[in-house]
Amino acid sequence: MPEFLQLTPPDKALDRLLEHLSTQPVVEHVALVDALDRVTAQPVMSAIALPPFPRSTVDGYAVRAKDTHGASESLPAYLKLAGEVPMGTQAPFELEAGCAILIHTGGMLPTHTDAVVMLEYTQQVAGLVEILRPVAVGENIIQAGEDVQPGEVVIPAGRRLRPQEIGGLAALGITEVAVAVKPRVGILSSGDEIVPAMVEPGPGQVRDVNSYSLSALVQQTGGEVVRYGIFPDELRPLLQAAQRAIRECDIVVFTAGSSASARDLTSQVIRQLGEPGILVHGVGVRPGKPTILAVCQGKAVIGLPGNPVSALVIARMFLKPVIERSLGLSPTGYRSGVYARLAVNLPSQAGREDWVPVRLILTADGLKAEPIFSKSNLIFSLVRGDGLVRVSPDATGLTANELVWVFPLD
Repeated sequence: MPEFLQLTPPDKALDRLLEHLSTQPVVEHVALVDALDRVTAQPVMSAIALPPFPRSTVDGYAVRAKDTHGASESLPAYLKLAGEVPMGTQAPFELEAGCAILIHTGGMLPTHTDAVVMLEYTQQVAGLVEILRPVAVGENIIQAGEDVQPGEVVIPAGRRLRPQEIGGLAALGITEVAVAVKPRVGILSSGDEIVPAMVEPGPGQVRDVNSYSLSALVQQTGGEVVRYGIFPDELRPLLQAAQRAIRECDIVVFTAGSSASARDLTSQVIRQLGEPGILVHGVGVRPGKPTILAVCQGKAVIGLPGNPVSALVIARMFLKPVIERSLGLSPTGYRSGVYARLAVNLPSQAGREDWVPVRLILTADGLKAEPIFSKSNLIFSLVRGDGLVRVSPDATGLTANELVWVFPLD
């Protein structure tokens, strides 16, 4: 096919795809208890100060710092014990000069308190508190609003909510969050040789792998999966399913049918789904050369190779950033990772970008990346790997002990 004569570099292919897609996520409101891993669609602002009152960070005695100056084990300071602040209540009295008030971690400071002496550096003696070391102004206390000020943006738009954000919002009394709607990703598998995973394959048949691995990647990234099933290598049923998927979903993904064979149906189907249609057919990368990237009716449409390893590698390269874009996140693709030293020489073919699975091994000399040499259709090459190493199309390989960037397979 002529599309394969001029392969598009992966970075340019991704940019071409993303520039045709909206950057504005659709917004919905969810309860805080259901917001883990969701992405904020709007900045979250605090209406209150946190903490709302000055608090002690330790168990000890609320004091005026100047009353402890010069205190030591050999020459303690003695302060009058003026009472105790019960937890969950306001101090019923002010702190007077020369006095100390027993307080617990998180307790509200009495008026005029400017420090707290830890319990370990005190003793009670006949109604007095013996102070064995001095404290400075502000020591062991948190002032009102020291953590968060009223009107402060505590979480920006485009932040994936982790357990710590959930807890922080609860502390502010925020129990509902505006988040990006999860994009619906339709997955269509094709191939006369493909059978469901629960079916015993016959001669020449293989189990469906891609719909499972791609579904997991979609869910991990933050999308909602819609499976349309397995279709034979026939135009009509695949086209009908694709037309339904483009109506019902935000992103449509095909697996198989994107090779250069005479049985290629994916490109024929995509051309009938709407404008502008196919943007890229063929990417200068291995594995994954016969990838198709398209936009139809404002929705991303991706044709992945049928090879399970190629399909997952390419999905991380293109499908994951598309989902992230629809959530209002900055697309990552293969941009995060770690540095490691290559354990052995890694040969490559110039003119094509190679992605090679590696194991990461922690040695006395630092992190080593050990390539997993295998044929491209060996499914467990990715299972055995911790990451992928990119070999530039300008290179004929990488040398042992060379510092490489490893993109995690997580």
